[in-house]
Amino acid sequence: MANLILIDYILIAIAGWIAIGVFGLVKIRQTDFVAQVIFPLGGVLGIFLGTLGLIGVFAPVQTELLPLGLPGLPFHVRLDTLSSYFLFVLGIVSTGVSFFSAGYFNKEEDTPAGLICLEYHLCLACMAMLLIADDAYVFMMAWELMSLTATFLVIANHRDAEVRYAGFLYFLIAHVGALALVLCFGILGANTGDYTFAGIRLQQLNMFWASIVFFLSLIGFGAKAGILPLHIWLPEAHPAAPSPISALMSAFVLKTGIYGILRMTFDLLHTQDWKWGGITLALGLATALFGVVLSTVQTDMKRLLAYSSIENIGLILAGIGLTILFSSYGMAGLAALSLTAALFHVASHAAFKSLLFLGTGSVLHSTGERNLGRLGGLMRFMPWTAWPALVGALAAGGLPPFGGFVSEWLLLQSFLFTPGLPNSFLNMLIPIVTAVIVLVGALAAYVMVKFFGIIFLGQPRERKLNEAHDAGIWERMGFSWLVVACICFGLLPVHMARMLDRVTHLLVGDGIGAAVTAGGWLLLVPDTSGRASYMPVVFVMVLLACCVLAYVIVHRVYHGRSRRSGPWACGFPFWTARMQDTAEGFGQPIRHVFGMFFRMTRKLPSEFDKKPYYEIKVEDPFWSLLYRPIAATAGFVSSVAGLLQHGRIAVYLLYSFLTLMFLLLVINQ
Repeated sequence: MANLILIDYILIAIAGWIAIGVFGLVKIRQTDFVAQVIFPLGGVLGIFLGTLGLIGVFAPVQTELLPLGLPGLPFHVRLDTLSSYFLFVLGIVSTGVSFFSAGYFNKEEDTPAGLICLEYHLCLACMAMLLIADDAYVFMMAWELMSLTATFLVIANHRDAEVRYAGFLYFLIAHVGALALVLCFGILGANTGDYTFAGIRLQQLNMFWASIVFFLSLIGFGAKAGILPLHIWLPEAHPAAPSPISALMSAFVLKTGIYGILRMTFDLLHTQDWKWGGITLALGLATALFGVVLSTVQTDMKRLLAYSSIENIGLILAGIGLTILFSSYGMAGLAALSLTAALFHVASHAAFKSLLFLGTGSVLHSTGERNLGRLGGLMRFMPWTAWPALVGALAAGGLPPFGGFVSEWLLLQSFLFTPGLPNSFLNMLIPIVTAVIVLVGALAAYVMVKFFGIIFLGQPRERKLNEAHDAGIWERMGFSWLVVACICFGLLPVHMARMLDRVTHLLVGDGIGAAVTAGGWLLLVPDTSGRASYMPVVFVMVLLACCVLAYVIVHRVYHGRSRRSGPWACGFPFWTARMQDTAEGFGQPIRHVFGMFFRMTRKLPSEFDKKPYYEIKVEDPFWSLLYRPIAATAGFVSSVAGLLQHGRIAVYLLYSFLTLMFLLLVINQ
């Protein structure tokens, strides 16, 4: 053990997850044992892996050759600052989700708890292996196994036809992306036949083939990350999967696509073109705006969070696009700033979105409801679910002092520095782009007000909500872990920026560490010019001082009395819970302003209906504009091809004869 290096311990953690999963399969029907023993062990390994990832960020690059794989194709693994950082994030997410799962999976799903345990821990192991892969063979093997195990996790409740359809859609889009990645690695290794990343780094592709590789990787990794128009699986798979699985997928499975884009663009390719950055930036902004607008009009709480994840992936992608722009013009300092913002948002989004999905899981377990129109007033019955959800909602809304605010603030600062680009066309568009970023942030806060207010505030909209029970001890542990992560990311941004400085030096050759260090740990200064700064600890202290002062003035100086009374209803005394604002009411202004983003179908009652019923259905326009035409075309081609199959040998011989005659004619020409 004394001779082991850091990467060996990471491999031990990966092997530990696999062993835990296999042990869960052995205890496949012992639900209580799997939930309360095996899942917490997976959480402990998550802490171990996250700690190793944190250490690895500050450690030198380590490589190793494993005696696994096929003859002549051994496993190459490598630990650098980029993979270490993502391992750190994976450790944080897996710990919180595993502890929560110990309380969530204590009841039988359609899939036995032991089998879910196997699939879950294999998925974690594949993601960790993916992050340290140093050749295309290991990378694609881990990538495919991750997709396969994630598909089985999505269809855990497989008796529902909609769940099976969601799993099929995820599997289909994932393999469309995998095909693009196979072509991508094929081009990279075509000249030498060397598919190790070390050999690929020595390749010198011209701009044409480098562009082909970049856009293939953008398609392949974008399918996993959920960027437009390959996002279509995400709003279907997240509501279908059990809530801990939705949390894992949103918090980290999507981030493997982001990791792949970063690895390919800044590590394996030696050049960047400003056109790549412009297209990536535009795609990221479109994804962010589309996701947040669709999120505002959702009435299913898990679907709302799924579209919110699309929005956050779009913001990260926009930061990567801006980094490519800066790098292509040799502006390494600003490239480091925008990349720091994108990487910071990777960790922030992982923490607050997993927290929100786990909150919905607790609500779903307690009430059996996902529809926002049938929820409300749960804060009084489920306080241990409500306050972590409030922290997650504030972070997702981009409010200080949480990590979501820091990452979005850094991204906005990156855009404010773009007038220095030596491209007049881009400089002309930057104010519009900045305005879009601000709009996305405002709408994200709007979505979180809707999410938290409809579910937890007001009066219960259904009588059965009065019997809702709060989260158990294991679920509370998962909540608490992720709440601490959200707070730490918000209060310690200087430490996070110093850590990310190691990653940005690897990818773009520069960092913001000098500016951050000069400001001290209390002051976050993103640029040496000192044009903007943020002091989170001081902000919290001032906020707490204001609260204490208000309490003293009201309770000690003014009158010191408190009373409870019903809400003001404009003088109307006969109000009910049904008169509260609904999820549809929250989304109505957005439906009018951004109607072009979705298709709406309405069912209106007539004046003769004894029981009038109003229904509105909002649909993703990409179904009708892109995917249904593709499905119809594929069906037509399949039906035509089916005509060729009659089962008669004479017909097949005729086809062969006609094919040979055609080839002979072509050759003679």
